[in-house]
Amino acid sequence: MKPAFSVIFLTTLLGAGQGLFLALFTHQTYALFGLLTMQSAAYYGFGSALALLFLCGGLIASFFHLGRPERAWRSAAKWRTSWLSREVIVLPAFMGVVFLYGMVHVFGYLPEIVTLPSGLIIDLSVVIGALGTLLAFSLFVATGMIYACLRFLREWNSPLTVINYILMGGSSGFILAAFYSATYAPTETDFFVGWAIIITLLAFVGRVASLLRNARLKPKSTMQTAIGVKHPYITQRSMGAMGGTFNTREFFHGKSVTFIRAIKPTFLILAFVAPLALLAMGLFSPALLGVAFVLQYIGLMAERWFFFAQANHPQNLYYQTIG
Repeated sequence: MKPAFSVIFLTTLLGAGQGLFLALFTHQTYALFGLLTMQSAAYYGFGSALALLFLCGGLIASFFHLGRPERAWRSAAKWRTSWLSREVIVLPAFMGVVFLYGMVHVFGYLPEIVTLPSGLIIDLSVVIGALGTLLAFSLFVATGMIYACLRFLREWNSPLTVINYILMGGSSGFILAAFYSATYAPTETDFFVGWAIIITLLAFVGRVASLLRNARLKPKSTMQTAIGVKHPYITQRSMGAMGGTFNTREFFHGKSVTFIRAIKPTFLILAFVAPLALLAMGLFSPALLGVAFVLQYIGLMAERWFFFAQANHPQNLYYQTIG
């Protein structure tokens, strides 16, 4: 498939924003049970603003993928059957909840909702945070299922697609949270670094597992089944269109085999190996946590490009020879 950079920015920016929000609420939950020190309202509020900034960036990127942006609202009409429609509905809902989560902290509006028998007080921010967590995971699932539900694209049609979207977004968000915390609450940095290392390792394992799975895939169709001819010896000499067609432009990535082979180890190093090393060193030099986030983001963009490029549409059996 031909990767669209608007979708690459959309998925990576949303993942970082979702992951950062989950990291912040995870910290608040730990603090609620006395396992960590509860931070100031501004810490959670401005952290939510940073998450919202990434989410807005992803939303803006999505419009560059639309042929008719003024009709974008129609994409939500098929929510009963379309994962894309569900993503379109969940994204603004999640953004609204993140905004509310930040606002109740910034303005200190934290009324008590319920007191548990143990004496634990659940205030409004906890309720909003729990709702935001549910929506964040729903958004991960909706985004991943847009691709995982396509049975004819076997490289995507796997539970690993959704799992990897969750893990890579979580890794990106927790690394960003570690850098944010190193700047505004240094005592809490170790918590985020520890979780970032765990999630990044899991994301690495998940992505390698999908690469190994896809390497073993064999096409179910052949040239014979593609054109409906049973002759055992069929060779395509030309794509049949001198000037190219939509099919030859939109379903081929257009890169050489050498490029494809080079980008795989590149994104594995930038998105997983290098951040893990920098996270370990970031405990002694907080600035390295910022470098880890930037390097990983570049690596995740490369990973997402490869994710789209690796998908081999069945129609390519017919158009396998470009010229």
